[in-house]
Amino acid sequence: MSRKHKNKSRKPGLSPGELSGFDHSDESELADIFLIRYDENEIIEEQVQSVAEMIVPDTNSNQVYWYNIDGVNNPNQLSEIEKKYKLHPLLMEDVASAEQRPKLDDYENCLFLTVKMIRYDEQQGHIFSEQVSFVIAPNLILSFQEKHKEGDVFNPNRERLRQNKGKIRRMGADYLLYSLLDTIVDHYFEIMEYVGDTLEVTEQEMLTDPDPSKLKELYKFRRDLIYLRKSVWPLREVIVKLEREECSMISEEVKPFLRDVYDHTIQVIETVESTRDILSGIVDVYLSSMSNRMNSVMKVLTIISTIIMPLAFITGVYGMNFDNMPELHTRNGYYVVVGACVLIAFGMIIYFRRKKWL
Repeated sequence: MSRKHKNKSRKPGLSPGELSGFDHSDESELADIFLIRYDENEIIEEQVQSVAEMIVPDTNSNQVYWYNIDGVNNPNQLSEIEKKYKLHPLLMEDVASAEQRPKLDDYENCLFLTVKMIRYDEQQGHIFSEQVSFVIAPNLILSFQEKHKEGDVFNPNRERLRQNKGKIRRMGADYLLYSLLDTIVDHYFEIMEYVGDTLEVTEQEMLTDPDPSKLKELYKFRRDLIYLRKSVWPLREVIVKLEREECSMISEEVKPFLRDVYDHTIQVIETVESTRDILSGIVDVYLSSMSNRMNSVMKVLTIISTIIMPLAFITGVYGMNFDNMPELHTRNGYYVVVGACVLIAFGMIIYFRRKKWL
């Protein structure tokens, strides 16, 4: 298992809010902008060709506009969105930076939060992670994603909107935000389920046949768990702020749903911690198994050396070939020495077995 995410850092020495200072390899690539506009009676989906076609919703309207901007590489396009919706420059800087810590900022005309979207690709066996940023204004959500071929985790939300399931079409943009956050957290459970199942199989393999190659896989799991922990712990703080503080864009009707997301976040954190303990236990089992195997090998080699030692002494003495050595010219001396060596070896083996060293 591996984790794939882009590291787009900001060049030092730039002015705050400057969008052209990130290490993007494809700054000329325009983002794909998709709109879902809905109310209780209708839903409209379309791809927007340019920022100029994006709409600033009427605050008196009941329609919710969800613009999903797939791609944060083009600074000119991000600047146009910034001007279109009168967003703070520091907000757009956080959108362009793909390595932001999950956070929540309450601006005068909007609410901004950024989280980590993590999902598991069963076909490739990879964990994919990317930063997702949300801008929430009256009747409006702007979601910014890194441009990935793997897509996102929001298809269930889109289906609920299309089929008018639950409350989502009757509620405002803050409920849509809750729904998107809930989907992201639910996929954390999917990741933890995959990690748990894989670790269970690996633990059995470590007990039966400790393999050094499995140790590399365990350390990959450890890095993934550390990354997941770094993503979930700040998200807990974000949810707490949304639910408990006086956020301008979050209604009291939605806060109980956010408490449910908070509970799920705590469960993910507890699962991560317990999985880390299990992982450490498996590593200890592996090291103990390898140590026991080494001890067994050393034990056998020591016993063989101990048995060979008196035999080597006898053959060494009678191999000196001095002319005046006793029994050197005895007719059956060779057979006597070989027989004595065999008896000594068998005697030592019987002694070691009685001592339960063998």
